[in-house]
Amino acid sequence: MPGLYEIKENESGQTSFVLKADNGEIILRSESYQARASAENGIASVRSHCVKSENFVTHEAKDGSLYFNLMAANGLIIGTSQMYHSEAARTKGMESVKANGPSTNVVTVP
Repeated sequence: MPGLYEIKENESGQTSFVLKADNGEIILRSESYQARASAENGIASVRSHCVKSENFVTHEAKDGSLYFNLMAANGLIIGTSQMYHSEAARTKGMESVKANGPSTNVVTVP
């Protein structure tokens, strides 16, 4: 199964999405949006920006965990990864976003 986007509305009425790899693991999370259309635009932005390595910015959290952000051309964060314990795992996560991000599979979850 190729990558998959899941859109979900929270109890406050805000909408967010996650990108799941073909194994079902969440590899990228969005911010919360006021409207579903904004989340859908975010997914479109992932699709167009995930193919270029320069759009990935790596970080280290205060606890030493590693993560990355996928950035838009305007410098805004499109999505944030999970936390990783090694650079190799983080790199594998970025490669997974590159491979699964172009997916057109989108579902709404309750």
